[in-house]
Amino acid sequence: MPIKFKPRYQITNKIASALIKLEGLKERIKYLPMTPSVLAHLRETAKLFSTHYSTKIEGNRLSEKDVEGVLTQHRHVPGRERDENEVKGYYKALEEVERLATEKIVITEKQIQTIHANVMRAGRSATVPTPYRDGQNVIKDSTTGRIVYMPPEAKDVPALMTALVSWLTTMDGEIPAPIRAAIAHYQFATIHPYYDGNGRTARLLTTLILHVGGYDLKGIYSLEEYYARNLQAYYDALTVGPSHNYYMGREKADITGWLEYFIKGMVDAFEKVQVQAKAAGDNAEYDASPMLRQLGPRQRKALTLFVRQELIASIDIAKLFNFAPRTARALLGQWVKNGFLVVADPSKKARKYKLAKKFSSLF
Repeated sequence: MPIKFKPRYQITNKIASALIKLEGLKERIKYLPMTPSVLAHLRETAKLFSTHYSTKIEGNRLSEKDVEGVLTQHRHVPGRERDENEVKGYYKALEEVERLATEKIVITEKQIQTIHANVMRAGRSATVPTPYRDGQNVIKDSTTGRIVYMPPEAKDVPALMTALVSWLTTMDGEIPAPIRAAIAHYQFATIHPYYDGNGRTARLLTTLILHVGGYDLKGIYSLEEYYARNLQAYYDALTVGPSHNYYMGREKADITGWLEYFIKGMVDAFEKVQVQAKAAGDNAEYDASPMLRQLGPRQRKALTLFVRQELIASIDIAKLFNFAPRTARALLGQWVKNGFLVVADPSKKARKYKLAKKFSSLF
């Protein structure tokens, strides 16, 4: 018999007030004037923040500066190879989430499994969805060894995940995106469908739901910093029910407290974005976001190169995306065909590219 997911919660005055505040902030930020270079900078900063803080929650030892160096300058931090792979995986998964969000997809289990594959397989092919765990796992206190949470048995995981995704699809348009995102975050973490990477994937799923639901704020905010600033409050909000065992009350627990915590975090993040975006865009002449929406995630990232230079070569793209030279050349050729770039210097050994006239006006 199929499992049905029916979350227990109430829309309290705190939640209702926060949702109204979110709508106001969203509209104000939407119409703040920002040049493409400013927008590209804020987007990249938000992604680096998300990557740093989300992996830090799981124990990653890289500093904010280290994360930026690893991801934007391909630096190596001796003795921190595992930490480097974690941030590369998370950043790669964020790019996948951004790509899916631009397509306004209906979220599926396969997409969630592919996001997890990106999280766990930095530097390797992550197109094959990760299967759910095939055994029991437990979460223990690293200091005392005490069991903090015992998730559902592996045999129940597929049905529970199917029920969650079905609920997300059914409630799309019925429940505000922030509420759906909060519930999905909680339920995914509660099911704990993998041996590792559950927290990171839960936060990425949250981001995807919010972006598809119209709460993307042009991709310039990060919720992960809110969680990481007070990690105990994050864990306390997620820990509900009378027992640490999933089958002894956790599956039917009232999650109103978690929703209040989550929505408060969104307000906190949106308020920060309003201040940052306004300060960064005070001297902007126009908002070119409609033109930017025509571009894919990689094209928007490539725009950051043109902030500093007029012409680029395949080596610039190879460094930016950590691609092999052949892959970089193929991508540039594709961008010339679709009208994003034009060849400025046709020399085979030192071929240069510039933005097509339509997009050069962005700068």
